[in-house]
Amino acid sequence: MKALTWHGTADVRVDTVADPVIEDPTDVIVRITTTGLCGSDLHLYQVFGPFLEEGDVLGHEPMGIVEETGPEVTAVRPGDRVVVPFNISCGTCFMCARGLHSQCETTQVHEHGKGAALFGYTRLYGQVPGGQAEYLRVPFGNTLPIKVPDGPVDDRFVYLSDVLPTAWQAVRYAAVPAGGSLAVIGLGPIGDMCTRVAAHLGVDTVIGIDLVPERRERARRHGVHVFDVRQDDLVADVRELTDGRGPDKVIDAVGLEAHGAPVAAGAQKATDLLPDALAAALMKRVGVDRLSALYLAIELVRRGGTISLSGVYGGTADPIPLLTLFDKQVQLRMGQANVRRWVDDLLPLVTDGDPLGVEDFATHRLPLLQAPEAYAMFQKKQDGAVKVLFTP
Repeated sequence: MKALTWHGTADVRVDTVADPVIEDPTDVIVRITTTGLCGSDLHLYQVFGPFLEEGDVLGHEPMGIVEETGPEVTAVRPGDRVVVPFNISCGTCFMCARGLHSQCETTQVHEHGKGAALFGYTRLYGQVPGGQAEYLRVPFGNTLPIKVPDGPVDDRFVYLSDVLPTAWQAVRYAAVPAGGSLAVIGLGPIGDMCTRVAAHLGVDTVIGIDLVPERRERARRHGVHVFDVRQDDLVADVRELTDGRGPDKVIDAVGLEAHGAPVAAGAQKATDLLPDALAAALMKRVGVDRLSALYLAIELVRRGGTISLSGVYGGTADPIPLLTLFDKQVQLRMGQANVRRWVDDLLPLVTDGDPLGVEDFATHRLPLLQAPEAYAMFQKKQDGAVKVLFTP
């Protein structure tokens, strides 16, 4: 089959690889019809090379048609249309039973001290082949795949794999009070969807902050108050909009590759010059995140407010201003989205109508063969790219 594989920093290629096969009685094989390019894929493209191996298959936002099932699978059958969550959760363990599917005890990667395994996301998370491919082996066929109806276009459902539950959880974790305000830093696919979810849930004042004009304009069309992150009076202007206190809640939807952090950016680039073993050890022990978005969130949020982190961070010794957080009495909530936890809330929103605008959410739809060019375009924020979907 054809699949997108990693070959080095900023080097991904569509190769011919072996077709997946049933390995466990509860496995299913899914023929991928649509698969997304995620902002966190860019971390693999540019930063997390020390934890990848040449030939690793990328991608964690797939949907498609069940082609084959293991002998113990009863929940789906060949021909069923399914979405595949990005975190690999059994659905039955202690953590899954509590809605913490990203901490699934059955797939936790103990070797690296990580939570649930992820599709297409480095050996830190199990080195499981990803979904930017023609076919995908999906474990836990009775509990993991999300069965969706035939008929509506893939765009209606594919975001259940990651974008929708990640944004939904970020807004839920923020827990904006009635009549309150929410600022979202970063208007890429997750941040953009956070603003839509917040508006849908009735948040009175939704603020979006980004450096890309096209992304700000896209959010503005959905009623969001938008600001350029580079403007000198950003903090003062946001406070003016929020009774002088700052937003009640702030979502950081940027993560470790934020702009405006040249020292950390240099540290990330320096790891490319080191042997993989040394670079991996360095990344596990030092602060290599670009923290400008998080610092802005801490500055913006009102005293007694909450910061919800959906952006991915990777360093273990990053300098965090704990004194400021303590003094402002700020609450932090964060973590990988527990995809399966939110499906019952989200499925009606993409089945019975389209209140979140998912059908026109993608800015680019491309064949998988153009994935290398799409990664470069998305990483450089060119051509108005916010969300890219591939057709294998």
